[in-house]
Amino acid sequence: MRKALSYLATLVQETHKTEAEVVALAFETGLRQLWRERILGRYLRGQISRDEAIETAGIDWVELADRQHVALREDFAWALEK
Repeated sequence: MRKALSYLATLVQETHKTEAEVVALAFETGLRQLWRERILGRYLRGQISRDEAIETAGIDWVELADRQHVALREDFAWALEK
């Protein structure tokens, strides 16, 4: 909690925004991140199409999720061979 308050104070000072504005922006940013993670999870589970994921989360995030998914599968395959 102490670190969060330090971050908040620094952001208020450096952005010249009020504490309420910084908190509102942090809330919005966190919500956007949670939504993106939900969309990417649904995409990787095959619940939505790649096109829908791209439209919602963006091509960069979908490509990153694809690369991470491939790497994870390769790691699992390697671990199972041992």
